[in-house]
Amino acid sequence: MSQLIKFENVTKGYITGNNILKAADNLNFVIDEGEFVIIVGPSGSGKSTLLNLLGGLDSVTSGKISVNSQLITDFNDNELTNYRAKEVGFIFQFYNLIPNLTALENIELINDISNNKIDGKKYLKEVGLLEHAENFPSELSGGEQQRISIARALAKQPSLLLCDEPTGALDSKTGYTIIKLLLELCRNNKTTVVIVTHNIELSKLANKIIHLKNGQIENIEVNINPQSIDEIEW
Repeated sequence: MSQLIKFENVTKGYITGNNILKAADNLNFVIDEGEFVIIVGPSGSGKSTLLNLLGGLDSVTSGKISVNSQLITDFNDNELTNYRAKEVGFIFQFYNLIPNLTALENIELINDISNNKIDGKKYLKEVGLLEHAENFPSELSGGEQQRISIARALAKQPSLLLCDEPTGALDSKTGYTIIKLLLELCRNNKTTVVIVTHNIELSKLANKIIHLKNGQIENIEVNINPQSIDEIEW
């Protein structure tokens, strides 16, 4: 597998009074194309900061981030917007669907920013929700809304899919369905999937597990033989 992501001495600091709080403190790691990566650590360890930096949602204080041989830390605002729009898919814990748009419209919204027009029904079918194309988010369960957000992310056909606690608000059965879908996307499409989670069980499925504590990398595990999703407890 070829290298897709590289963090080099990445630090993100915030000034609080006379002090500097380092949410990310000298992070160094690589992620290869098609890897399923889990980022774990206690609350406040810097997991979401790492994800936001990788997704171009936040800027570094120092250091370099390369994605697909592009130095995104040198991007201007327009280049970052293009990077987020075309190369990165985002899945958040609370879906971020637009309430006055149908499920289909939430997915096809991407057509406003993409030159390659997509058929949202294709992606609704992939997540098993084609029959809900004309439903509004308020008419869908939490698990269905999460699957819509996944379909929206898939529609971009990103090389990189970033997930922040994607199953945190779901019951175990729906969580299983969501993670299975992400695993299939990773294995079948060579999409690199990076998941921030508190659920340590998910690390058994990963090719790589990055442990964070106090903004620093405590340990990086490489899992040569990840378990099947049916082998872990939910």
